[in-house]
Amino acid sequence: MENKCGCWALLKRGLTGACKSSASKDSANTIPRTSLVYDAATETRYLNASNRELCPPNEAKLSSDNPDPLSTDNKSPCQLLQFTFQELKSATGNFRPDSILGEGGFGYVFKGWIEENGTAPAKPGSGITVAVKSLKPDGLQGHREWVAEVDFLGQLHHPNLVKLIGYCIEDDQRLLVYEFMTRGSLENHLFRRTIPLPWSNRIMIALGAAKGLAFLHGGPEPVIYRDFKTSNILLDSEYNAKLSDFGLAKAGPQGDKTHVSTRVVGTYGYAAPEYVMTGHLTSKSDVYSFGVVLLEILTGRRSMDKKRPSGEQNLVAWARPYLADKRKLYQLADPRLELHYSLKGVQKVSQLAYNCLNRDPKSRPTMDEVVKALIPLQDLNDLAILSYHSRLSQQARRKKKYEGTQQHTNAASKSIRDSPLNTGKQRCR
Repeated sequence: MENKCGCWALLKRGLTGACKSSASKDSANTIPRTSLVYDAATETRYLNASNRELCPPNEAKLSSDNPDPLSTDNKSPCQLLQFTFQELKSATGNFRPDSILGEGGFGYVFKGWIEENGTAPAKPGSGITVAVKSLKPDGLQGHREWVAEVDFLGQLHHPNLVKLIGYCIEDDQRLLVYEFMTRGSLENHLFRRTIPLPWSNRIMIALGAAKGLAFLHGGPEPVIYRDFKTSNILLDSEYNAKLSDFGLAKAGPQGDKTHVSTRVVGTYGYAAPEYVMTGHLTSKSDVYSFGVVLLEILTGRRSMDKKRPSGEQNLVAWARPYLADKRKLYQLADPRLELHYSLKGVQKVSQLAYNCLNRDPKSRPTMDEVVKALIPLQDLNDLAILSYHSRLSQQARRKKKYEGTQQHTNAASKSIRDSPLNTGKQRCR
């Protein structure tokens, strides 16, 4: 039997009850700044920070951040299905370990199967394949993120946002049911696969993710994603990108407000420095994060990698000098691609990343502008490998021509030396 989510008030009461014991002022400990523009020295201190969550679990429990869900007075997410815990337990094979798709700060994600026209579990390989995310039972912060996820994805629908199918709220159990994304995360394809992700797929994924962010920022009630990174970009069987994990998403500034003041959460290496320093959140914070991911797509390097030499551990710090010098741009391209990428594409992506990472957030492009810049890059076919072979061919032709000229010159010289006239002249002497 299909159960529609007719108990949205239950979610709201659950959040209210959970938060009563932990209410603190938002951004109470933020440091005031006179400007959101920061200098190179400040950036260096930020970029040298360790690769850790900006808000560790033990701090998260002590910090309150109202997820600012969208108004639900007239917009209850009634398209969502309400599952029982037993249904999801059966759908995932009793949450068996071999069905685990991944793990995050929220909890485990399991692969499962449900019937097409309802919430009933289905046999593995039949019905609809889903991803079931379970909340760790001991996290107040996790409950807030769970409510934010239901609230945002229950109302926001776009081809580049992962589809939330339903949820389960039963006693202390909190679960979410999503569409299953066949190819997993962009992170896996960039950093954990031996075969490099083709350039055309990288551009397609970057464009899809950009469209997802542009949709969030451009609505009548803007949403700031706040946790844009490769592990949150999921891919379907055709490599279409969809943003997932809206637990940290936050309603953007309204009216004449320029920013939202909030506690700082996210992941070092992706979060915008001005947001980390001030707690002032804007849509340009997402643009900075997009710039970091664009660098990862371009270079095949992680945003933070402690295994690399000290000067290369932070991707932005390492790449910025190359981005600022057009003569060095091509040194950024992922060497695993072996020149199978567009020369103009690398140049355009590098320039776009440079603009997204601008130290002045107001000078960064909007995501709509980013989308417009990426669209033409899909059709470029000036592959570096072709240019390389063309140069080799030209060099070979020049060398052959030179050798032919030399042979002709040598033959002419020999002919002159062997000429009877020349011989006669020598005799006369």
